[in-house]
Amino acid sequence: MKKIIIITGLTASGKSELAIATAKKYNGAIISADSVQIYKGLDIGSAKESIDIRKQIPHYLIDIKNFDEDYNVGQFITDCEQAIKDIIAKGKLPIIVGGTGLYVKALINGYNLGEKKSDPKFRDKYENLAKEFGNDYVWNELYKLNPEKAKSVHPNNLKRVIRYLELDMFSKIQSDKTHITKSILNNFDVLKLAIIDERDIIYDKINKRVDKMIELGLEEEVKNLIKSGATRNMHSTNSIGYKEWFDYFDGKQSYDDTIKLIKQHSRNYCKRQLTFLKTIDNLVFCKKTEAEEKIKEFMND
Repeated sequence: MKKIIIITGLTASGKSELAIATAKKYNGAIISADSVQIYKGLDIGSAKESIDIRKQIPHYLIDIKNFDEDYNVGQFITDCEQAIKDIIAKGKLPIIVGGTGLYVKALINGYNLGEKKSDPKFRDKYENLAKEFGNDYVWNELYKLNPEKAKSVHPNNLKRVIRYLELDMFSKIQSDKTHITKSILNNFDVLKLAIIDERDIIYDKINKRVDKMIELGLEEEVKNLIKSGATRNMHSTNSIGYKEWFDYFDGKQSYDDTIKLIKQHSRNYCKRQLTFLKTIDNLVFCKKTEAEEKIKEFMND
C-alpha cells in the first residue's frame, strides 16, 4: 500500500520546515493544503516557500489561481487527488502540508461528492438579508448550522459565508437520502500529524514571523495587489495578513496598529485552528521533534 504523510497543525509550528526536511530525506513532493497559497501574488503573507526551495522540492497547488478567483474545498479535493496520482506516478512520496482545517478534514474524514451547485435565488435571498440586517446576521445563520465552519470564515466574507450556508443546508436536507462521504485516502497508508506546541512558544513564533513578513515587504505586496484590482471582499485578500491593510491604506488605521492587528488575528486564528483540528479523525497531535520520530517509524527508517 502506497504511503502518504499529512502534516497539519498550528500557525508557525514548523509544518513547512518539517515537510521540506521529510521530502528531502524520503524523495517526496509537497501538496499545499493552504487556502491562501493557491493565489498568485499572495506570497509573503501566506508564507510561501522561496522559488529556490520549490525548485529543489516539487510543490503542488501553489499559485494555481489569480487573486480575483474563488476556490473551494471541493476543488481542493479534486486537485489534491490528481496531485497525489502525479506524485506517485513519478515514484515520489506525497506529503500534504498546510493549516487550512477544512481542506485537511475533507481529506481525512471524507467529502460529500454530491456537492450542490450554487443557486442564484438562494444567494440573492441572503445578500438581501445582509443588506437589511448586516453581515453578522447571515454569519449567525451559518453558525447555527455549523459552528466550526462559521469560525473558519469572517462575517465580512459574505460570498463565502453564503456558500457555506447553502452547502450545509443542502447537506442537512439530503442527509436521509445521500449521506455518503468518501475519503480519497482510503486506499493509502496515511500518517496524519498535527504539529502543536506550548501557547507562549507559538505566540512568540507568530509575532516574529509577522515581523519577518514586514521586513520582506508585506506592505508593498498588498499595495501592489490593490493596484491590480484586489478588494477587501475577495476571498484571497480577506485572509489574515492582507485584510488588515485596507483600513491602513484608506487612512483609517495607523501603521503600528495594522501590524498589531495582524499579530492579534494570527494568534486568534491559532486558537480556532486547535479547536477545529480536534474534530478531524485520528490526527496524531505532537511537537515537531516528536513528529520527526513518528515519520521515521512510519517510513521504516
